[in-house]
Amino acid sequence: MYIVSFLLCAVISYLLGSLNSAIIVSKLLFKQDIREHGSKNAGLTNTLRCYGKGAAVLTLIGDLAKGIVAVLLSQYIISRLSGDADHLQLVGYISGLFAILGHIFPVYYGFKGGKGVLVASSVLIVIDPITFAIIIPFFLIVSLATRYVSVGSISAAVAYPILTFCINYFIGGQSLPQTLLYTLCTAITGALLIYMHRTNIERLRNGTENKLFAKKPEDAKEGEQS
Repeated sequence: MYIVSFLLCAVISYLLGSLNSAIIVSKLLFKQDIREHGSKNAGLTNTLRCYGKGAAVLTLIGDLAKGIVAVLLSQYIISRLSGDADHLQLVGYISGLFAILGHIFPVYYGFKGGKGVLVASSVLIVIDPITFAIIIPFFLIVSLATRYVSVGSISAAVAYPILTFCINYFIGGQSLPQTLLYTLCTAITGALLIYMHRTNIERLRNGTENKLFAKKPEDAKEGEQS
């Protein structure tokens, strides 16, 4: 029963994650595909640059909401089908991972989506608010200190599984097997986020990655962090 329930939650979360807010907003409001404009990334930053603050706010709300809904819905399904709450945190990590996979590789849009940073953040709000409260300031500090949002995102992706292990094992008092399962999910998530920033990493190596607050035309080509 547990295996079937977890598979059901994974599928539902993936399908929810595949609902790309940037693509939906661009098509509904502007009759365009965001992937054909600006940097061609279906993310928040490109939406802001191409269509303005209103469209960006809608994209932000949509991407945050789908991660939260995926986790809460999966936890509800598990609690109803299994009748206990022992696996709610684990299903939260798994459903969050599949929501991020859906955002990055959306089945509705030819498996070409965004980078998953916003969705990963929204998942953290629900399943591990302590890690969220640490990793968001860490992301902001690194991004502002280096003036590269991509460096902040990559650094947060590296810190994610480390913080997950430390907080769940040393602070939360979880058993080692449980903690390792949670850490495995977050390690996969972190690896996905880093992989999706591979073009940013290449630009960082070449010295061509655009900086925060840089008022240059080529800003439109910067890799988006959604």
